[in-house]
Amino acid sequence: MDTLCPRSLVVTESDYFERLEFESPLDLKLRSDVLGRTILFVGYSLKDLNLRLLLYKLKRTWDGTAYAKRRPLSFILLVRPDVVQEEVLGSRGVSPIVSDALDPDEALPEFFDRLLEMVRGGG
Repeated sequence: MDTLCPRSLVVTESDYFERLEFESPLDLKLRSDVLGRTILFVGYSLKDLNLRLLLYKLKRTWDGTAYAKRRPLSFILLVRPDVVQEEVLGSRGVSPIVSDALDPDEALPEFFDRLLEMVRGGG
């Protein structure tokens, strides 16, 4: 497969299943960061099987240790309220931040503007 030529890219079911193992160097780095740092997920939902599996595996990892109460906070931006997603995410250790924007296309810029204002000490 020539990775420089997108037309030659073929993804098989086996490739997909192997990808779900989260064992590539990039996956190991992500898991390490999620285990040791506060994480903000943007652009994801529970419709994403990879995210659901990652959160499940991380919760299982934390629950198997004596340090579960020291787990860093993780957050996810949701552009629409969804009680089911909020509950599931909360059970997996991720606190949902639900946008106040009425227009989903405005949710992300508004969120980042508010976040920047808070970081700069104005909010």
